[in-house]
Amino acid sequence: MISVDLCLSASSFLLVLYFYMKKPNAYSPLPLPPGPKGWPVIGNLLDMPTEFEWKTYHEWSRKLNTDILHVSVMGMSIIVLNSPEAVLELMECVSFNVGFMALHRRLMHELLHPTAALHFRPHEIKATHNLLERFLDNPNGLIGNLRYVAGETIMSVAYGLDIKPKDDIYIQTAEQGVHALAVAAVPGMFLVDMLPWLKYVPAWTPGAGFQKKAKAWAKLTMRMVDMLFEAAKKRVVCGRKCQTVFTSISLQRMDEGVKDGPYQERIIRGTGSDTTVSAITSCVLALLENPEILKRAQAELDSIVTPGHLPDFDDEASLPYITALTMETLRWRDVTPIAIPRYLQVDDEYKGSIVIPNAWAMLHDENVYPDPFTFKPERFLTKDGMIDKSVRDPRHACFGFGRRICPGRYMAFSAVWITLASIVYCFDIKKAVDESRKEIELTHEYVSAIVIQPKPFKCSIMPRSLQHERAIRSAVLEHESETAVFSDHSALE
Repeated sequence: MISVDLCLSASSFLLVLYFYMKKPNAYSPLPLPPGPKGWPVIGNLLDMPTEFEWKTYHEWSRKLNTDILHVSVMGMSIIVLNSPEAVLELMECVSFNVGFMALHRRLMHELLHPTAALHFRPHEIKATHNLLERFLDNPNGLIGNLRYVAGETIMSVAYGLDIKPKDDIYIQTAEQGVHALAVAAVPGMFLVDMLPWLKYVPAWTPGAGFQKKAKAWAKLTMRMVDMLFEAAKKRVVCGRKCQTVFTSISLQRMDEGVKDGPYQERIIRGTGSDTTVSAITSCVLALLENPEILKRAQAELDSIVTPGHLPDFDDEASLPYITALTMETLRWRDVTPIAIPRYLQVDDEYKGSIVIPNAWAMLHDENVYPDPFTFKPERFLTKDGMIDKSVRDPRHACFGFGRRICPGRYMAFSAVWITLASIVYCFDIKKAVDESRKEIELTHEYVSAIVIQPKPFKCSIMPRSLQHERAIRSAVLEHESETAVFSDHSALE
């Protein structure tokens, strides 16, 4: 009897839920965009991809011949935008409720606009030279070396902190916090993304394991933010000599009584991230598969960079192929294939929908980028070898859209540019070989997350000559002689 009553109750609940979902939407007088056919009540819940979702969304859009896709999951409406035109039509003209507060965004825009971002280039140069030396000392640690230098750049630019050569506690903590954010931010990773009421379910309930993960990840993320900020703040308060860095500028402005002062310290704490590791690693993959591209890039650098020196931002205008290489790197395996989802508030037929811009689809549109899955830097060059401005710059999609575009995009592009120029100039990059001297083929496997990452692979990275090695060592020593050595790790004590 009890089981029958439970079945009847469950059936009644599902019927009520079904008719509730089917009731007319007061905000949707117009038909929604095309989408895959779903089931009653649950919609497309069973169809939703759990990884590399941008590819599935693009496939659905192509089958349905639409650049605006609609997906329904348990009554939640999801709108996927697969073209710049769709983004311009919807996202540039409407209101969103997003996960990042407006004050955070404003602060970063004020400190990282194109002119301001130039002040951070010395940090990028120093971190890049340290990376080159790491490759000399550890040529087999590609991803580890890149992660370290990316972390060093952020620690230096954002907080003005000196980083230990090995096993730095700041780097370790930051990696844990960023990994948690990257996994949690993937739309649809957890059922609670589609059914928000599940967040009220007790943690002990079967299927509510996301709550334990959320608490653990939140703890890691806050530990990362608090540790770094307090160390940087201690440095400033103690009056130590400090280069221009994000936190010191922000704290100075707060002390000067800049508007929103009472809240600004909290805002400063919660700002900053980095994705250069994925971009550089993907470019290395491309160069391993296309040695002729590496040779052409090296030839251009050899013609411009003075022997005994390393590439510098002053050389950028004379290195169009390196710029094209950077642009193709950001397009080919874009580090954030889908932009951060937005919740649409505007009072129209899409109100209440989650909007997901599919940057991957835009950067692999064969009508804009012929042969889109082939790595071809020359697609961005004219016949005379200069940047072709008639070809759509990948930065239109790879850094986000509208008012919520990545405020650090100028610094990010320059960081990728100087890192690629320096690695290509100093090193020969070849496929690894096995015991029989046969080349080990690459798998091109990636980890699916809001920021994709290539899975570890083997390759050979060796200095092109003794002269290049000496240039690297000399540059690192020069940085050490110019900068007083501070040990900020006492902040942890």
